[in-house]
Amino acid sequence: MTSPNLLSLILGIVIFSFLVTSLSVVPFINFLYKMKLTRKKEAPKNGTIPLFDKLHDKKAGTPVGGGILLIVIISVLFALVFSFASKMGVFIRSAFNLKYELLIVFFTFISFGLIGLSDDLIKIFGKPRKGLKGLWFGLSRWQKFALQWLFALIIGYAIYKYLGIQILHIPFVSKTLYLGPLYVPFAAFTIVSFTNAFNITDGLDGLASGLLLICLTAFGVIIASSLDTPLSIFIALWIGSLIAFLYFNVWPARIFLGDTGALSFGATLAVIGLLSGSIIALIIIGGIFVIEILSSAFQMIGWKYLKRAILPLSPIHNTFLVMGWEESKIVFRAWLAGIILAIFGLWLATI
Repeated sequence: MTSPNLLSLILGIVIFSFLVTSLSVVPFINFLYKMKLTRKKEAPKNGTIPLFDKLHDKKAGTPVGGGILLIVIISVLFALVFSFASKMGVFIRSAFNLKYELLIVFFTFISFGLIGLSDDLIKIFGKPRKGLKGLWFGLSRWQKFALQWLFALIIGYAIYKYLGIQILHIPFVSKTLYLGPLYVPFAAFTIVSFTNAFNITDGLDGLASGLLLICLTAFGVIIASSLDTPLSIFIALWIGSLIAFLYFNVWPARIFLGDTGALSFGATLAVIGLLSGSIIALIIIGGIFVIEILSSAFQMIGWKYLKRAILPLSPIHNTFLVMGWEESKIVFRAWLAGIILAIFGLWLATI
């Protein structure tokens, strides 16, 4: 199939995924209400209410589980569309072993989603524990972190062993680093970092989902230029579903991704960056996610070593809330910054 026809196929897939998701969201929201899969208030009933809870507990009662819907729709549609495309004579081209590439992508997409689903269910139906400030809901930080590293190391090893990726290209200086077996922990670190960066960013209505849409559009261009058909189809389905979901996720949100979507999407975005060989571009294109997690890291360093907070409230989008910025203004300005970073990252990927 020629490039123009491939472009037509990809655009058609975006529209198809958008329509399927659009028709599914409202019934799924009603289902979440029926199953009582909604956000709970996290503020303690007695004593001082933490600043975070004062800002965000008004969102209690909103359905959590958009990630479940998107993961299922994208996975099912990929199986259907990929099979249909093959039978229609579309030339399936991949830079790697097709079986292992798809296995790695969907293992990441689903396994990290399952970690997030466990966390969501425990948050909603489990009993809260007393944390350093207020109550702690869901899996413990160390349980979640250990599971993320376990799966990330498996994925990193699979990328190194079965896809043969073991180098890191650095733009500007045109230098390529051969990492060898060290690529496995490097890939795992990248996956865990972006998983948590996305999860931390997913705190305002539409913030993380909109930024992800921008990132995926940029990587769609990068992947299309390498003529990787499976990844192009996967990203197209993801973009279409995200557009439909974002309509219901912008302020005031009618549905949240939950940790199911946040962990899955952050990890899979990292894997797409690894498979594209554009790690530096990933850091730039996903720059807002990087800034968000760095702001949380600096806050923790401040408490540990300076015995005080560096920011009024972390991550940085909460600092803007404390400063009195409207939630929608923070989100829209983050999207604009994300667009500029995506353009810069695309430019880097061409060097």
